[in-house]
Amino acid sequence: MNRPESRHTEKISSDAMTLEVLPELGASILNLRAASGRPVLRDVALADVQTSSQCASFVLLPFSNRIRDARFTFGGQEVQLRANTRDGLAQHGDVRNRPWTVRRASDSHLICTFDSRDFDDMNWPWAFTALMEYRLHGPHLDTTVTLTNVDTRDMPAGMGLHPYFERLQDGIDPTLTFDAPLTYDTDERSLTLGGAREVRPGEDYRAPAHIGGREIDRTFTAWDGIARLDWSETGHPERAVVQTADNVYSHLVVFTAPDGNLALEPVSHATDAFNLAARGVGGVDMRVLSPGQNLAGTVRITLEGKW
Repeated sequence: MNRPESRHTEKISSDAMTLEVLPELGASILNLRAASGRPVLRDVALADVQTSSQCASFVLLPFSNRIRDARFTFGGQEVQLRANTRDGLAQHGDVRNRPWTVRRASDSHLICTFDSRDFDDMNWPWAFTALMEYRLHGPHLDTTVTLTNVDTRDMPAGMGLHPYFERLQDGIDPTLTFDAPLTYDTDERSLTLGGAREVRPGEDYRAPAHIGGREIDRTFTAWDGIARLDWSETGHPERAVVQTADNVYSHLVVFTAPDGNLALEPVSHATDAFNLAARGVGGVDMRVLSPGQNLAGTVRITLEGKW
């Protein structure tokens, strides 16, 4: 892996924001800042980045989150992947630390592509391609992901984005709001145990709530595709960021990161959806792509107020 300081960074800008991307490291976002220089996603120094986990955001393909014991059954066949976590799971797909190819569309529009057939050590037995488009316009960043099955066989599929939002702004902890009435129970490895259930008090963010000292690592579903962070306090101008996602992102993972920032992850399926679907658990949204079919969706980050 290249030394961090030798990596090439692609930058695009609009009147409202500047985006830095690391093509060699999964086309991950290094930084997203308002025109004032204020971080929107967590503030990252290039010298501190060893893997995409230290970036401000990265993409999850061709599945999101965790797969129990790095194996599942599909089409009557057992699929064994390489575990990439200490507790024996396959996690976050296999594109986020690999190089992507860049085609700059304009000063505010960046396109990155990936082809699994270019690598002989992919941790996925099906061939696929992926496309990432970053587009800045007005107060918006649009990130469009397209996953395509280029194999000769049907392929289970999923995707997601893993942005970490800069939580403290002027020392103010924001309120979090999103409409998702269902969530899942999980085990000690954060693996889903069964179907979704209704949220309980303390898990419900349909009314604005401060995170405070809570430690959260939870997947929600029946999500309406909107999540909002609001910073306001007497004597300070109001500021907000809104994340909206296409319907393909039916689930939202909320994670309070060890560095104090907040991950709001739009994903297309429940954690361990491939194994849950094989057990007949409904509503986990595992997709199956026939040869030539794709899965695609856009997530928008919008700035409101004074940034």
